[in-house]
Amino acid sequence: MPLHASNRRVCRHCDGFCVVAITTGERHRDGSRVLLHVVCHACQGTGHAAPARIAHAGK
Repeated sequence: MPLHASNRRVCRHCDGFCVVAITTGERHRDGSRVLLHVVCHACQGTGHAAPARIAHAGK
């Protein structure tokens, strides 16, 4: 257990896995795979959820 636990909420869309690498099935000349890196659209690659905003109804 870490000494200093973060109190920031983990993004519920990606569960903290904010960037994934997807293989295209093709390979580079050196034999390595061609990868696409995709970032979570909700947290913009941070892995943390933004704090909820308070909505004000009426006056």
